[in-house]
Amino acid sequence: MDRGTKIYAAILGIIFITLAAFFLYEPQKVKELNNQLDSIDEIKHFPYHFKVLRINNGVATLNSPISTELPCGKIIGIIFPSIKGKSLLSPEYQKAQKLLAKVQMRVGNIVKSDPSINKIVWELDRPWLIQNGVSLNNF
Repeated sequence: MDRGTKIYAAILGIIFITLAAFFLYEPQKVKELNNQLDSIDEIKHFPYHFKVLRINNGVATLNSPISTELPCGKIIGIIFPSIKGKSLLSPEYQKAQKLLAKVQMRVGNIVKSDPSINKIVWELDRPWLIQNGVSLNNF
C-alpha cells in the first residue's frame, strides 16, 4: 500500500469510528432509565419494547407504537397477534387495548418519577411500524 492509500484509509477509519461512537452513544441518564424500565417484569416482557430515546432540558422523549394520527386497531393486532382480525368491539380487543394503555402509562409514570425529568413526550416509533408492515405514507 502506498503512503497516500494509508493516509486515506486512516482518515476513513477515524471518520467511521467517530460516526459509530456518535450513533451508538447513549447518555448515562437515558441508560439508567431504560435499565430501570427493563427491571420491571410487566414492562420487560411486554410484546412492545418501550424505551427512553433522549432527554433534553428535563424533557424525556419515549417511543410509542400508537399516536392520535394513526388508527390503533392494526397496531394492537401487531402487538397482540392473537387478536388480529377481531372486531374493535370484541372483549379480547378491548382487553388488549387496556393492557397497552396500562403499560404505557406505567412506563411514563416511572420516567416522570425521576427528579431530573420535568415532562415526557411520546414519539411515534416509525421504524418499528415500518418493520411490522405499517405504511406511513399518510402520516
